[in-house]
Amino acid sequence: MDSDPSQIPVEPIPFEHGLPHFAQSLTRGRARIVAIGSSTTAGHGKIKAYPERLLSLLQTKYPNTRITMANQGIGGQEAPIELERFDTDVIAEKPDLVIWQVGTNAVWQNPTLIPPPPSFNQTTGAIRDGLVKLRDKTQADVILMDLQYVPAVLTPAKKDKAIEMVEAISQLARDARVNVFRRFAFMKGLHQVEQVSLDRMVHPEDEHRLHDSDWATERVAWAMKLAIVGGVDKAQASAAANVG
Repeated sequence: MDSDPSQIPVEPIPFEHGLPHFAQSLTRGRARIVAIGSSTTAGHGKIKAYPERLLSLLQTKYPNTRITMANQGIGGQEAPIELERFDTDVIAEKPDLVIWQVGTNAVWQNPTLIPPPPSFNQTTGAIRDGLVKLRDKTQADVILMDLQYVPAVLTPAKKDKAIEMVEAISQLARDARVNVFRRFAFMKGLHQVEQVSLDRMVHPEDEHRLHDSDWATERVAWAMKLAIVGGVDKAQASAAANVG
């Protein structure tokens, strides 16, 4: 992780729930992760996307487990279209952990996309339905990843809707009893606490100032790894307490 060694780095908000199924899969020696979402997941330009970085970090942390990652990201998509892919791209993979990155395209509303991005309500409805489907069709632990903290969603026209989407994702996760990786809060902390410029956090070739830079993507992957390890530890502690 490339950060100022004289400064305590911002860390992610811990998960509310443990990750019992993923923890069990680590104990068995085989773990399958599915990451689904838009360009944050698929990757943008020549920057290696967070799922591949996360996989490497988790393999280092858990060297005795064969961890595999299916990256099912497609740039420009949002929850309603991603939900249509769940049977083939998520459930069929028999995951132990699902990371679903959502919400950005519904807020940004890129007018060049065909079909056009879904509305706010269409997106939150699809997230709700998707969480029910994952609960009913898999045993996987689920993590929702919310928006990136970047200029494209922080303009006067977008910021209120971005915050509303972040809050909606949190409420949907609470209702479904799944975890949220609070990327928006984490990246806001990078900017406001570590005083990292937005220019450093945004892909230098992105005229829309929407996509994370290589540096920010690495920090997000590092933070996700910390959150997952915390979720595993919480699940293992809970299991040990129940046995005792």
